Amino acid sequence: MAYTKILVIHNRLDKCLSYAMNEEKTSLAAAIDYALNRAKTETTCFETAINCELEAAYRDMTKTKRRWGKDLKPGIQGYHIIQSFAPGEVTPEQAHAVGVEFASRLLSSKYEVVVATHLNKAHLHCHVVFNSVSFMSGKMYRNNFRDYFGGDGVGIRGTSDAVCREYDLSVIEPSGGKGKQYSEWQAEKSGKPTVRELVRRDIDTVLAQTLTYKSFLEGLERLGYSVKSGPNVRHTAIRPSWGEKSIRLDSLGEGYTTEDIKARLVSARSGEAPTTAPKPTEQQPYPWCILPGKRYTVRSGAPRHPQKLKGFRALYFRYLYLLGAVQISRPQTRASAVLRRDLIQFDRYKQQFLYLMKTRIETAGQLSMQYDALQAEIDALTDRRAGLYKQRRYGRNKDVAAEIAGITKRLRSLRRELKLCVRIEGDIPKVQSRVQAVRDTAQKTPEQTKQRTAPEHGAR
Repeated sequence: MAYTKILVIHNRLDKCLSYAMNEEKTSLAAAIDYALNRAKTETTCFETAINCELEAAYRDMTKTKRRWGKDLKPGIQGYHIIQSFAPGEVTPEQAHAVGVEFASRLLSSKYEVVVATHLNKAHLHCHVVFNSVSFMSGKMYRNNFRDYFGGDGVGIRGTSDAVCREYDLSVIEPSGGKGKQYSEWQAEKSGKPTVRELVRRDIDTVLAQTLTYKSFLEGLERLGYSVKSGPNVRHTAIRPSWGEKSIRLDSLGEGYTTEDIKARLVSARSGEAPTTAPKPTEQQPYPWCILPGKRYTVRSGAPRHPQKLKGFRALYFRYLYLLGAVQISRPQTRASAVLRRDLIQFDRYKQQFLYLMKTRIETAGQLSMQYDALQAEIDALTDRRAGLYKQRRYGRNKDVAAEIAGITKRLRSLRRELKLCVRIEGDIPKVQSRVQAVRDTAQKTPEQTKQRTAPEHGAR
């Protein structure tokens, strides 16, 4: 079973980017050197060059760029494909043969390529590094969705799968479902809600209270959704009040397409179990909920109650409670429509709340003092490290490396803390406005209910 991924090799723009980026993945020369690392290939038998010399691959690729006038242009310099095999499925000779055949079919007619098979891990894998400029036409390689997936025998994945089948190796069969954005996949993996997950929960809530499709759409509108539906609308789409884009129902997965929702409503009217309903999930409090501290009783004295929160700490605690992330004795309430979008950034507000609790910051003045204290310590440590750099440069003291490393580690922590203070200062007005908006909504609701139920003037 071969798994492929492609990495883009860029120019290094300046020293800052060079320090921030991983050179083994972003420099063309370094990528070639990494692929031809003899400590990982163990033998030159597992290194192959296509359309260039093995020991002068970078020089040949640079000559191609110069010949077509693309040596001075910033941007993508090459690509790095990694083709990995399941542990124990292939021998080193077979893995390298598959990698060379894959690279030959995909790139040999236009690009200079280096293929090296690494044996340093349990899963054998081939590194395929190739020029971004074609030596035949001077055109740049286009790295897009179609070039990667293609079809059977086409594109990076299709070509790799076709070669693996010829060598009687297993391939990763597509699941048939649609792909997810990385942010959505990462959120689901960590247990945090996503926009689509919140929309699906709202749909389930409305479906539990309605029996017809028309009343279902009306129920979504009452929750603040904008609905696009009708005889002239091909795909029904909804947009939450806190969302920026409309979401088609058929993109929410099984059980949430227009046909599936209508089938679920028919089953609800007949009392039968719907065949298209999504798999039931436990609607438990989110795993990132904040649990209040326990109260303990001291035998020799009166019960000790936790200190009452004030200022910013009380504000954030109230805000997290409204998000449904604080469990207390009362039943957990559903987050208000005003706050639904903020659930996705819960980690941001949780981190700020925990920092305020740790530092006991309650006012803007205390937050400013904390900022000044952090900045003063950062300045002092920076000056101290500059002096140590000079000592190490002139060889006056050979034991300063450990101290420099300790100061650097401390500075990294202090700068993160300083950025957190700046973020808190910028988010506090937003948190205050959100809490106030929920209060205003709660005050309006009883008045609106009273107006709807009051008899009209002159009614008998």
